Amino acid sequence: MSNLLRKPQDVVKSEGVTIVHDITGERSNLEYVGFKVVDLEKGSLYRGQLDNLECCIVALTGKVDINVEEETFENLGTRDSVFERKPTDSVYVSNDRSFQVKAITGARVALCYSPSQEQLPTKLIKADSIEAEHRGKYNNQRKVHNILPDSDPSANSLLVVEVYTESGNWSSYPPHKHDQDNLPEESFLEETYYHEMDPQQGFVFQRVYTDDRSLDETMTAGNGDVVVVPKGYHPVGVPDGYTSYYLNVMAGPVRKWKFNNDEDHEWIVNRD
Repeated sequence: MSNLLRKPQDVVKSEGVTIVHDITGERSNLEYVGFKVVDLEKGSLYRGQLDNLECCIVALTGKVDINVEEETFENLGTRDSVFERKPTDSVYVSNDRSFQVKAITGARVALCYSPSQEQLPTKLIKADSIEAEHRGKYNNQRKVHNILPDSDPSANSLLVVEVYTESGNWSSYPPHKHDQDNLPEESFLEETYYHEMDPQQGFVFQRVYTDDRSLDETMTAGNGDVVVVPKGYHPVGVPDGYTSYYLNVMAGPVRKWKFNNDEDHEWIVNRD
C-alpha cells in the first residue's frame, strides 16, 4: 500500500476514545502538517497538550464541549453527518496550551496541527460565520467551507477547509500544486485530505504527481481514508452516483495559499 494512502487504524486510547487516524511525529513524513481523527463515545474525554504546535479542532459530527485552559466552549457541532452539507463549529488553539474535548453525544473530531512559536488568542470559529463558496464549472464543481483560510489572521501556519464534490465531478482540478517556496508566484504548503463518501461504500480516485514524475501515485480512497500530499499535483475524481467530502489541512513556511495549475491541463479553465 502507498505510504500516501492511510487507512483508519481505530486504536482505542482509553475508555470511550478511539484514535481513527494519527498522522503526526514518526507516523508522518510531513514537516508542517499533522492530523488526527478521534471518535468519542458520549461522556468520554480527550486531552491534548500542544507544546510547539497549534491546533484547529473541527467538530466533524456530534456535539462536544471544548475547554482550552481558562476558556470553555459548550455544545459545539451542528450535524450528525458531514453530508448535511452545512458548516460546523471549530476552535483554534495556539502553541503551549492544553485542551480537552468532552463528548456531549457520540462525536467525531478532527485535530489539525502545525508547528507554531508565536502564541495567539484562542478562537471559536462558529458555523454561522462560515459562508459557502462555490468553485469551478462544467464537471469541476464543488462547494467549499473555509474554516481557517489565509485571509483569517487567527493562525500562524494552519489553513483548514472542507469541500463537497458532487457525483461525476472532479475536484482540486485542473491539477494544481503548491510545493515551491517562491512567492508571489507559488507557496510551499504540505496537505492532507480526509475523505468521506455518500453512500459510504463509495470511493474516489486521487493522483499525486510531480512535473518530473519522481512522485506519481494514483490511489483509491474510501470512506474514512486520508491521503497525504507532501508535494505535487493532487486531483480527485468522484464516480457517478457518489458524493465526496474531504477536509483539507495545509501548512508551510509562509501562511499563504498560492498555487499553479499543471500547464498541460490549464486550458480546461479557459474553454469558453
